[in-house]
Amino acid sequence: MSDFGLADLAALIAERDKADADTSYTKSLLVAGPARAAKKMGEEAVEVVIAAVEGDPRALISETADLLYHLLVVLQTRKVPLADVLTELKRRTAQSGHSEKASRQS
Repeated sequence: MSDFGLADLAALIAERDKADADTSYTKSLLVAGPARAAKKMGEEAVEVVIAAVEGDPRALISETADLLYHLLVVLQTRKVPLADVLTELKRRTAQSGHSEKASRQS
């Protein structure tokens, strides 16, 4: 098991927000704004789906890493802390998935 987690990656992305866009890919995405970051995240999501359908574990690992990174970049562009997302996941897992989903329907 890796000792590197999503919180570590989120902290690294937040740190790169202080970097120069000419030397940091992360900063260039952050400067481009939420729409660009979200578009990139969407592209990565499609690549995850393709890797999952094709059954290539290495590709799935690689594309999932890209997706998680770009998701955290999107959160950073909107100043949404990863901790808030994790709190929401914790709230949702306090009940069965079917019950939780039903509680969101209006």
